[in-house]
Amino acid sequence: MTWDKLCELGCTLPGVEVGVWYRTPALKVRGKGFVRLKEDGAAVVFLLESVDEQEVLIRDKPDVYFLTDHYQGWPAVLARLASLRVAECRARLVESWRVKAPPKLRDSV
Repeated sequence: MTWDKLCELGCTLPGVEVGVWYRTPALKVRGKGFVRLKEDGAAVVFLLESVDEQEVLIRDKPDVYFLTDHYQGWPAVLARLASLRVAECRARLVESWRVKAPPKLRDSV
């Protein structure tokens, strides 16, 4: 996966635009960031519904998902772009989008 391909996939969701969030490239829905490129350019941050999801994702796919101390206790997970496949990326984008999308948009998908 590349950041450009991730953006292409993400922009198929309603209300999504490419922008900047925490001074890094990001995808936003109605101005609210839901995924961003890490400063190293090799990983992305996906928002999650709950902190509990972190453990499951990291346990099930440690080659893809990981955390740094900064994200401990926050509903987010990091993903290695090089290990992220299209279907997995699409699923994670939809889930992260749902965290920030307004209810009317969420109901449309």
